[in-house]
Amino acid sequence: MSTTPENGHFFSHRIFESVFLCVFFRYALLFDCISFIEKFRKMNHSGSFFGLCLLLLNGVFGAGTDEEKSVSVMEGDSVTLNTDITEVQSKDQILWMFGPQETRIAEIHKQNIDMFDSNVTFGDRIQIDSQTGSLTIRNIRSEHTGLYKLQIFSSRGTSHKRFNVTVYARLPFPVITSNSSNCSSSSSRCSLVCSVLNVSQVTLSWYAGFSVLSSISVCDLSISLSLPLEIQCLDDSYSCVVSYSFSNRTTHLNDPELCHTCPVAQRSSFMMVIAVTLALLAAIAVVVGAMCHGRCKHSGEKVKSRDEEVNYAVPTFCALQRTDIIAANHTVYSTIVT
Repeated sequence: MSTTPENGHFFSHRIFESVFLCVFFRYALLFDCISFIEKFRKMNHSGSFFGLCLLLLNGVFGAGTDEEKSVSVMEGDSVTLNTDITEVQSKDQILWMFGPQETRIAEIHKQNIDMFDSNVTFGDRIQIDSQTGSLTIRNIRSEHTGLYKLQIFSSRGTSHKRFNVTVYARLPFPVITSNSSNCSSSSSRCSLVCSVLNVSQVTLSWYAGFSVLSSISVCDLSISLSLPLEIQCLDDSYSCVVSYSFSNRTTHLNDPELCHTCPVAQRSSFMMVIAVTLALLAAIAVVVGAMCHGRCKHSGEKVKSRDEEVNYAVPTFCALQRTDIIAANHTVYSTIVT
């Protein structure tokens, strides 16, 4: 069919409507809209409305949602970005991209794997699973922080995922030292301080068992944190913890040399209290045992005396008196007098 001004106006009007509908449906992606317009322009006048419906169904409902996940990982660890696909089909296309430029780093197309130039940024650290299409990054570094995009093209439609990966520096173990500036020989308390160096976006906390005694958080880059603590005496229940939201490092307070001049008197009095308590408990146990033994002995004597007071009746039998025998089968019984 030849193109006339009326037909051109009709097609322009229809193209405008199609673009408006694509924007209205938020699940339609931009490149699907462009493809939709190109296909629509090739349609003839009579089939335009029917083609419009089919393309809208394919473009809006055939595309998957563009979901984003946040992933946190420590430097040097491995992380796997999952496609949630059980098995890649023969005609499926799995495409991984990285960074604001959406650089292609891995692809599975018709069961062929292409790693592009990923070794420039990642070396030999990345690997794509041929069965599921999932991407694994081994020994990850801070420069691998960024946005990873996944596109899945299959007979079931098109789906998109985004992974916002943040790589954190490895956590150091907290160091517990004696705060000698606050410790004196006359004091009965022990002053300690827990420190970590060159950390960011962490929380430093003192714990007694599972209870938080004190904590401090920081969001600045590469600073040092210190958190003081005063206790009565050294105890294995105390610990210092530095943590991200997904990982932590713990140092337990079990060094008897820490601030050893402060808790000496406290430990002596503490041991004395324990010794006195144990002695009292032993004395109570002896008294209670003696009382129980006396009660049991007295109860046994009562039972014995009662057994001796029991009198038993002895039955007395009387001799049979002479009676006349009425018949040969007649039996006469005598009575028993007790």
